[in-house]
Amino acid sequence: MEQEECGARSNSAKQLTEREKIFCTVYAATGDVDQASGAAGYRGKSSWRGERLLAREDIAQEVNRLSAKRHRLLARKAEQGYERLAFGGVADAVELLYLEKPQPGQLQKMDLFAVSEIRKLKDGAMEIKFFDRMQALEKLQHVCEEDQKQFSPLLSALQKGAEALGTQQASQDAGFTV
Repeated sequence: MEQEECGARSNSAKQLTEREKIFCTVYAATGDVDQASGAAGYRGKSSWRGERLLAREDIAQEVNRLSAKRHRLLARKAEQGYERLAFGGVADAVELLYLEKPQPGQLQKMDLFAVSEIRKLKDGAMEIKFFDRMQALEKLQHVCEEDQKQFSPLLSALQKGAEALGTQQASQDAGFTV
Protein backbone atom coordinates (compact mmCIF):
# COMPACT_ATOMS: atom_id res chain seq x y z
CA MET A 1 0.00 0.00 0.00
CA GLU A 2 2.76 2.48 0.94
CA GLN A 3 4.62 1.73 -2.31
CA GLU A 4 1.49 2.51 -4.26
CA GLU A 5 1.27 5.93 -2.60
CA CYS A 6 4.92 6.86 -3.17
CA GLY A 7 5.68 5.98 -6.71
CA ALA A 8 4.93 2.40 -7.70
CA ARG A 9 1.60 3.54 -9.09
CA SER A 10 1.37 3.72 -12.86
CA ASN A 11 2.30 7.06 -14.40
CA SER A 12 -0.66 6.74 -16.72
CA ALA A 13 -3.11 7.08 -13.82
CA LYS A 14 -5.33 10.06 -14.48
CA GLN A 15 -6.40 10.94 -10.93
CA LEU A 16 -4.09 11.93 -8.12
CA THR A 17 -4.99 10.86 -4.61
CA GLU A 18 -5.87 13.53 -2.03
CA ARG A 19 -2.46 13.07 -0.41
CA GLU A 20 -0.74 13.54 -3.76
CA LYS A 21 -2.78 16.68 -4.47
CA ILE A 22 -1.82 18.11 -1.08
CA PHE A 23 1.82 17.23 -1.71
CA CYS A 24 1.73 18.97 -5.11
CA THR A 25 0.01 22.08 -3.73
CA VAL A 26 2.40 22.51 -0.80
CA TYR A 27 5.47 21.73 -2.89
CA ALA A 28 4.44 24.23 -5.60
CA ALA A 29 3.99 26.90 -2.91
CA THR A 30 7.12 26.21 -0.85
CA GLY A 31 9.57 24.15 -2.91
CA ASP A 32 10.23 22.15 0.28
CA VAL A 33 9.98 18.38 -0.17
CA ASP A 34 9.94 17.68 3.58
CA GLN A 35 7.21 20.21 4.27
CA ALA A 36 5.10 18.98 1.34
CA SER A 37 5.50 15.35 2.39
CA GLY A 38 4.61 16.15 5.99
CA ALA A 39 1.56 18.18 4.99
CA ALA A 40 0.39 15.29 2.81
CA GLY A 41 0.65 12.92 5.76
CA TYR A 42 3.73 10.95 4.77
CA ARG A 43 5.61 10.04 7.96
CA GLY A 44 9.26 9.08 8.27
CA LYS A 45 11.71 9.34 5.39
CA SER A 46 9.64 12.21 4.03
CA SER A 47 12.47 13.49 1.81
CA TRP A 48 12.84 10.11 0.17
CA ARG A 49 9.08 9.79 -0.33
CA GLY A 50 8.81 13.32 -1.66
CA GLU A 51 11.64 12.75 -4.12
CA ARG A 52 9.96 9.57 -5.34
CA LEU A 53 6.72 11.44 -5.86
CA LEU A 54 8.48 14.21 -7.78
CA ALA A 55 10.02 11.60 -10.08
CA ARG A 56 6.56 10.62 -11.29
CA GLU A 57 5.47 12.32 -14.51
CA ASP A 58 1.89 13.00 -13.34
CA ILE A 59 3.12 14.57 -10.09
CA ALA A 60 5.74 16.66 -11.92
CA GLN A 61 3.10 17.90 -14.36
CA GLU A 62 0.72 18.86 -11.55
CA VAL A 63 3.49 20.68 -9.65
CA ASN A 64 4.42 22.54 -12.85
CA ARG A 65 0.77 23.45 -13.50
CA LEU A 66 0.28 24.71 -9.95
CA SER A 67 3.59 26.60 -9.98
CA ALA A 68 2.68 28.34 -13.24
CA LYS A 69 -0.75 29.25 -11.85
CA ARG A 70 0.84 30.59 -8.67
CA HIS A 71 3.34 32.60 -10.70
CA ARG A 72 0.52 34.18 -12.75
CA LEU A 73 -1.43 35.05 -9.60
CA LEU A 74 1.61 36.59 -7.90
CA ALA A 75 2.44 38.58 -11.04
CA ARG A 76 -1.13 39.92 -11.14
CA LYS A 77 -0.96 40.76 -7.43
CA ALA A 78 2.30 42.65 -7.95
CA GLU A 79 0.75 44.53 -10.86
CA GLN A 80 -2.21 45.51 -8.67
CA GLY A 81 0.21 46.71 -6.00
CA TYR A 82 2.02 48.90 -8.53
CA GLU A 83 -1.35 50.28 -9.64
CA ARG A 84 -2.20 51.20 -6.05
CA LEU A 85 1.19 52.87 -5.60
CA ALA A 86 0.93 54.77 -8.88
CA PHE A 87 -2.69 55.89 -8.64
CA GLY A 88 -3.67 55.49 -4.96
CA GLY A 89 -4.55 58.33 -2.66
CA VAL A 90 -2.49 59.81 0.16
CA ALA A 91 -5.33 61.52 2.07
CA ASP A 92 -5.11 59.12 5.04
CA ALA A 93 -1.36 59.74 5.36
CA VAL A 94 -1.95 63.50 5.37
CA GLU A 95 -4.67 63.04 7.98
CA LEU A 96 -2.21 61.04 10.07
CA LEU A 97 0.15 64.02 10.08
CA TYR A 98 -2.47 66.13 11.84
CA LEU A 99 -3.49 63.57 14.47
CA GLU A 100 -1.82 64.28 17.81
CA LYS A 101 -2.18 60.79 19.28
CA PRO A 102 -3.53 58.35 16.72
CA GLN A 103 -5.33 55.37 18.21
CA PRO A 104 -4.72 51.83 16.90
CA GLY A 105 -8.32 51.64 15.67
CA GLN A 106 -7.85 54.81 13.62
CA LEU A 107 -4.62 53.51 12.11
CA GLN A 108 -6.18 50.19 11.12
CA LYS A 109 -8.88 52.00 9.14
CA MET A 110 -6.38 54.13 7.22
CA ASP A 111 -5.09 53.28 3.76
CA LEU A 112 -1.34 53.73 4.19
CA PHE A 113 -0.33 51.42 1.33
CA ALA A 114 1.68 54.15 -0.43
CA VAL A 115 3.65 54.97 2.73
CA SER A 116 7.18 53.58 2.81
CA GLU A 117 8.33 55.06 6.12
CA ILE A 118 6.93 56.93 9.13
CA ARG A 119 9.23 58.56 11.66
CA LYS A 120 8.62 60.60 14.76
CA LEU A 121 11.32 63.27 15.00
CA LYS A 122 12.91 64.49 18.25
CA ASP A 123 10.87 67.69 18.26
CA GLY A 124 7.64 65.65 18.10
CA ALA A 125 7.03 66.25 14.42
CA MET A 126 6.18 63.35 12.13
CA GLU A 127 7.88 62.56 8.85
CA ILE A 128 6.15 60.41 6.25
CA LYS A 129 7.89 59.10 3.14
CA PHE A 130 6.01 57.64 0.20
CA PHE A 131 6.95 55.05 -2.38
CA ASP A 132 8.02 56.58 -5.69
CA ARG A 133 4.99 56.89 -8.00
CA MET A 134 7.21 57.29 -11.06
CA GLN A 135 8.95 53.98 -10.36
CA ALA A 136 5.55 52.30 -9.97
CA LEU A 137 4.44 53.78 -13.30
CA GLU A 138 7.64 52.58 -14.97
CA LYS A 139 7.04 49.06 -13.63
CA LEU A 140 3.46 49.14 -14.93
CA GLN A 141 4.70 50.31 -18.32
CA HIS A 142 7.18 47.41 -18.36
CA VAL A 143 4.38 44.94 -17.53
CA CYS A 144 2.24 46.35 -20.35
CA GLU A 145 5.11 46.09 -22.82
CA GLU A 146 5.75 42.47 -21.79
CA ASP A 147 2.06 41.64 -22.23
CA GLN A 148 2.11 43.25 -25.64
CA LYS A 149 5.18 41.20 -26.67
CA GLN A 150 3.54 38.03 -25.43
CA PHE A 151 0.37 38.55 -27.46
CA SER A 152 1.98 40.18 -30.50
CA PRO A 153 2.38 36.90 -32.50
CA LEU A 154 -1.24 35.96 -31.80
CA LEU A 155 -2.53 39.39 -32.79
CA SER A 156 -0.42 39.33 -35.95
CA ALA A 157 -1.78 35.91 -36.92
CA LEU A 158 -5.36 37.07 -36.28
CA GLN A 159 -4.80 40.19 -38.37
CA LYS A 160 -3.37 38.16 -41.27
CA GLY A 161 -6.29 35.76 -41.05
CA ALA A 162 -8.78 38.63 -41.09
CA GLU A 163 -7.02 40.20 -44.08
CA ALA A 164 -7.07 36.86 -45.91
CA LEU A 165 -10.79 36.47 -45.21
CA GLY A 166 -11.38 40.05 -46.36
CA THR A 167 -9.50 39.43 -49.61
CA GLN A 168 -11.39 36.20 -50.18
CA GLN A 169 -14.74 37.90 -49.50
CA ALA A 170 -13.89 40.82 -51.82
CA SER A 171 -12.92 38.38 -54.57
CA GLN A 172 -16.18 36.47 -54.17
CA ASP A 173 -18.18 39.70 -54.27
CA ALA A 174 -16.44 40.63 -57.53
CA GLY A 175 -17.24 37.24 -59.03
CA PHE A 176 -13.74 35.75 -58.76
CA THR A 177 -12.91 32.53 -56.95
CA VAL A 178 -9.80 32.33 -54.88
